[in-house]
Amino acid sequence: MKSIGVKDAVGMVLSHDITEIRPGSFKGPSFKKGHVIQKSDIEKLLDLGKRFIYVFELQTGQIHENEAAMRIAKAAQGPGLALTDPSEGKVTFKANQMGLLKVKAQALFQINKVQDIMFASLHTNQQVHENQHVAGTRIIPLVTDKNRIEQIESICQQFFPVIEVKPFTPYQVGLIITGSEVFEGRIQDAFGPVVEKKFKDLGSRIMGFEKVSDDVATTVKAINDFIKRGAEMIAITGGMSVDPDDQTPASIRAAGGQVVTYGAPVLPGAMFMLSYLAKIPIIGLPGCVMYHQTSIFDLVVPRILAGESITRDDIVALGHGGFCSDCATCRYPICPFGK
Repeated sequence: MKSIGVKDAVGMVLSHDITEIRPGSFKGPSFKKGHVIQKSDIEKLLDLGKRFIYVFELQTGQIHENEAAMRIAKAAQGPGLALTDPSEGKVTFKANQMGLLKVKAQALFQINKVQDIMFASLHTNQQVHENQHVAGTRIIPLVTDKNRIEQIESICQQFFPVIEVKPFTPYQVGLIITGSEVFEGRIQDAFGPVVEKKFKDLGSRIMGFEKVSDDVATTVKAINDFIKRGAEMIAITGGMSVDPDDQTPASIRAAGGQVVTYGAPVLPGAMFMLSYLAKIPIIGLPGCVMYHQTSIFDLVVPRILAGESITRDDIVALGHGGFCSDCATCRYPICPFGK
């Protein structure tokens, strides 16, 4: 750091904020610490009474924090994300669409092991909204060695994309409501409207409702009818427990569904079922989806709509973080559930 004449400081880096005071209207930094002085800044600095300023002089092989952060961000940036301009050395990632946030945690670990570098994100596999901030990166000092940034770029190339937002594909969903009590009109269906809203919030549409009794044959027929009508996913509500009257798992198997899992290490949602029939996902939704604001539905369905083919290992991995605290006010996904 050294004192140098303003006119000779072009290309150098301010080591401190330079305050501007406009009586009665403004007091604050006109130029912030870390700013790279441009030729166009000279007249303004002179107007502020700065004939001499303290600067950092970048040495050969060094890179300024703003350029470093932008290079890291661009190397890591995948589809569905926009980058902010550097602000105080930090670049922020924001979603430019609603979708599923995907972050490669192993890549983040490797990046943050490099000296002088930080890169923080939200958890992977959660729904994010357009313009939501999801990650940020910067270097810790004002300048760092270029070879560190090149090391980060190499890591990002190896794992590309380190971070992205996968858009949700709008599905046509066939919804089957099980239960003799609903089928016979003894009670009004309360499950269907909940599931319809959940799919609507994810950009998909319920193409039709079909009420069936606790009977394998009629449920299989409803599944096949929806497939013939072009359903891209089928959701079946209720009938998922071990009660003898609950026939949904048997019905899905009888329809020819290749079962990925019956049961999940998630509460609420342990009795969840996922299968595929001719690549069409068929999900069996336990009753908890109806009366819990957040459940297994919110951990699995967004991933399907983002184009992922869910495996048993994906379901098994949900156990760590799969216990909902049932907070008085649900703040999901800003909580540990599913992470």
